[in-house]
This record gives sequence, structure tokens and C-alpha cells, in this order.
Amino acid sequence: MPSYRAPLRDMRFVFEELLDAYTLLQTLPEQRELTADLGGAILEEAAKLAENVLAPLNGPGDKQGCQYDPQTRSVRTPDGFKAAYQHFAEGGWTALACTPRFGGQGLPHVLNMLVEEMTCSANLSLGMYPGLTHGAINALTSHGTPEQQATYLPRLISGEWTGTMCLTEAQCGTDLGLIRTRAVPQADGSYAITGTKIWITGGEHDLVDNIVHLVLAKLPDAPDSVKGISLFLVPKVLEDGSRNPAFCGGLEHKMGIKGSATCVMNFEGAKGWLIGEPNKGLSCMFTMMNSARLMVGMQGLGVAESAYQIALGFARERLQSRSISGPKAADKPADPITVHPDVRRMLLRQKVMIEGCRALAYFAGLQQDIAHGAEDAETRSRADDLVQLLTPVVKAFLTDEGFTCANEGLQVLGGSGFTEDWGIEQLVRDSRITRIYEGTNGIQALDLVGRKLALGGGRAVRAFFALVEGWLKNNADAPHATAVTQALKQLQQATLWLASEGSKDPEQAAAAATPYLRLFGLTSLAWLWSQQAQLAQRQLDAGSSETHFYAAKIKSADFFMARILPETDALLSEIKAGKATLMAFTDEEFAA
Repeated sequence: MPSYRAPLRDMRFVFEELLDAYTLLQTLPEQRELTADLGGAILEEAAKLAENVLAPLNGPGDKQGCQYDPQTRSVRTPDGFKAAYQHFAEGGWTALACTPRFGGQGLPHVLNMLVEEMTCSANLSLGMYPGLTHGAINALTSHGTPEQQATYLPRLISGEWTGTMCLTEAQCGTDLGLIRTRAVPQADGSYAITGTKIWITGGEHDLVDNIVHLVLAKLPDAPDSVKGISLFLVPKVLEDGSRNPAFCGGLEHKMGIKGSATCVMNFEGAKGWLIGEPNKGLSCMFTMMNSARLMVGMQGLGVAESAYQIALGFARERLQSRSISGPKAADKPADPITVHPDVRRMLLRQKVMIEGCRALAYFAGLQQDIAHGAEDAETRSRADDLVQLLTPVVKAFLTDEGFTCANEGLQVLGGSGFTEDWGIEQLVRDSRITRIYEGTNGIQALDLVGRKLALGGGRAVRAFFALVEGWLKNNADAPHATAVTQALKQLQQATLWLASEGSKDPEQAAAAATPYLRLFGLTSLAWLWSQQAQLAQRQLDAGSSETHFYAAKIKSADFFMARILPETDALLSEIKAGKATLMAFTDEEFAA
């Protein structure tokens, strides 16, 4: 089975050359000591961890899966997962971007995103356990009491404990106002939590001794809507060492990520404590969800990279037929399939979309650090607007492309890809969930057009347009600047159409949401690919010895502009088509 190799050269190109991230991060008071040498060393060690510790467990973990014991209501993770998780935690990887006040290393969130990419490429299931813990850490850091923070954050940050997000119930997913879990106040200031949650990642497992559940529930007198939701901290083990009645009722039978314990959780009068204010749990939840959504985008990117590596390695070795233009490997009985145009189409689409999505994700992550750490309030606000705007795009666009790349990679392998021998069918199964959880990609699109475009009266999207326009004005001779300008105009037309038609009829905006998000993603990638091509050309002109690397960047940009960006024409037409053909069908006509 092929082995994963971290794409450090391309990661560094985006981080150091395209984004000039170290220079920008050093303007933040908390990151002034960060150097390229330190960051590079961290990435090198993360690559070793991903390649040598996490990746070898990916295939075996999928085959073995997690095991549930109904007698003890406990869950055993696949062989090797516990030791690998302990290695991960003891290496400080759970604490990388967390606050030093509670034992974190205080490094940039964007640097942690690069580590997350490698982790997700190597073993998505195993990476889920520390990944979801970060949502709990962020929620407690932002909304927990000093006592809650002191008790729980050090152990969550160190990886000694893990955390969950307990939101979904059988009768409600996105519409959280329908939850039935109840929280009854107790005399000691705690609450008795009763209810059942489903699809809870890491709800029960054997990697650590304690799991901290963050649970959405309603107080007895709460409004029966989203305005009546509160957030509660419910540990598996209480401070006195006794077992809290928060038990796993079973494991979900899933298509993929089988090494990740996805649990039904029964809270049987479990002791919990309020986080934040009563009936304000939704805002606390979004602190968890927004960080989780960026993380899920990295999952899509990570799986896509692994799938591409498998597909490329196979295609280089697989001999089949001769090149249409004449034999290319005359000493062999057939040519490698990399000579065939359609195989190249699939491989290049993967390569170009992965590298473009990597640039978009790292750009968004860098803005997140600026939003949290810049000295100037205006700079923080401007960066936060970009993060808010781009979060649904990163989540949805990268996971859509992650699944597409894995699927294309399987197609490159042909019948071999459909077997378990090469591991790519697992990546197709694993990547499919990323388009669903933490808010389906349709919900991300609705969030983009319904909330983020209206942010600050349109301030955020106008700032994004101004950013791209400013770059185009200063780089009019950049490769493909004309194509970027045209794509931006299409995105602006679509935005104006949404503002006009959506204000008159919200269903018009909802009908256009998914193609609009994709148009936004493709336009963003066009802008970033133009920049990458420009940088690559400058390096070649300066006599760089990395001829193949930089030449490939220029050709990748050419491929994107010629074969992928034209999709924006169809997307704009689809947006302007409005809701008419979607809403015309009656219920009976669906089955006619």
C-alpha cells in the first residue's frame, strides 16, 4: 500500500513565499519570536509524526474499526490508536496553538492548520480525537468561568483529556431549536442533564481517562426555540473520581472514518455546569462550530492530497497501451498511463485544485491569527471580517473538492482503485462525511449568502472585493490578471443579483446559495493562482535552481484558468436562473 509523504515544499511555498506569513505573524505581539527556522522545524517534526506514526495505522484502523461493549458501555479504538494518540499528546501537538496561560505553546493558529493538514492526510479517523477537542477548548476559553477554565483547560490542552460537541438529536440536526435534552437546576449550582445525542465524535473511547462533553440543552423555563438553548459542561468523570451518568448507548454504523468513535450518548441525569449565560448557548456553540468548520476544510484538503499521491504513484507505474502520439517508453511493453490525455486531465485537476485550496485555507488561517492578535483594532476587525466571510467557503469548497479529488483518484486506478489493496477507496468513503458534518455544505452556502454577505451591511464582502481589486491594480501585468478580473466581475454581478432579488424574495437567495459559494471559491482560487504564477515566474527569471517546481506552478495556473475557471460562466447563469424551476414542482410531481 502506498505511503503518505507530507508535501512540505508546496506547503512552504504557500506559507512563506505566497503569503509571507512569518513576516506578517511577527507583527503580532505574541508572535514576534516566531522565525522561519522554528516554524520549519515544527513542520518537519509534524511530517515525521504523520508519515511514521499516524499513516501506518490508517488502513488497519479502517478494517478493524471501533468496538462497543454493551455490558460496560465502553468503546475500544483500533489497535495502535491509543499509543499513537499518547505519542501525539506527549509531543505537545494538542497544545500547539493554545494559550500559554493554561499550558499551551501559543503558536499561530495557521501553523496548527498546516499540522492538521498532515494529520488528516495521514489518518483522518485518529486526527478526529484531538481535532474536536479544540472546539471544546475554544468554547471554554471564550465563555467558561475562571473556575471551569482552571479545572478543565490545562488537561484538555495537554491532551490528557479530550472534548466533544454534543449538539445533534434524532429529531433535529440543523434546526437546534427542536432539541429535547433538558437541564434541571440543582441545589449545589449544577444541573441534571437528561437526553440523548447522536453522531457524537469521540463520545466514548479508550484513549484517555476523562472526556469533557459540551452539551446543548434547554432549561425548564426556556423558550421553545433556538433562543432557549443553553450550553453545559458535562465530564465523563467527576472531580471526586466518580462516574457521571453520561454513557455511550452504541456506535453508529458508518460508511467511513471507522477508526473514529461516533457515538450515541445517553445523559441520564448527568451532572453538568452552565457555560456562559442561560439561553445563550447558540453563541457559545458557534465558537466551537466556526473553528470546527475550518478544521473540516483541512480534512477535505488532507484527504485530497493523500488520494492524489496514490493516484500519481499508480499512474507512473501502470503500463497500458501506447501514447496516441507514438511510444514514449519504447523499452517497455506499453507506456505508463501518465501519457494518456484523460489520465492527465484527472491528475492535473487534482493537483491544481489541491494547491489552490491549500493557498485559500492558509490565507484564511493567517487572517484568523491577525484578527486575534493584531495591535490595531481596525486591522483586527478587517481580518475578522475576512475570516467570517471565508469560513463557509473554506469548509464547503475544500470538502467538495476533497471528495471530488478522491473520486478522481480512484478513477485513475481503475479496477485497482475499487479494491482495498491501494487504500484509495477508503479515502473516498472517509472524505464523504466532510461535506455533511459541522453543517452540511448547503448550510454553509446559506450561511454565506444569508449572514456573511450582510455582515456589517456588506462590509466584509466589499472588503474582499477591494482586496482583490487592489492587487489587480498593482499587478496588472501578472499572469492571467485579465481572467481574474473577469471572474471577479462575475462574482460581483452575482452578489448584486442576490442583494436585489434576495431582498424581495429570500427563496431566490436560497436557490442561488450553493452555486454562489462555488463561484466565490473559484474566483478566490483564480486570484491566488495568478499570484502563484507571478511568484514562480520571478523565481525562474532570477535563475532559481528549482526549475521543475516553479515551471509546474506556471503550468498549473495555465491549466486552472483554461480548464476549470470557465465553470464560472455556468455558475453565474445558474444563479441568475433563480428559484423558478426549483420551486415549480408540486410534491406529487416529484414521484410522477
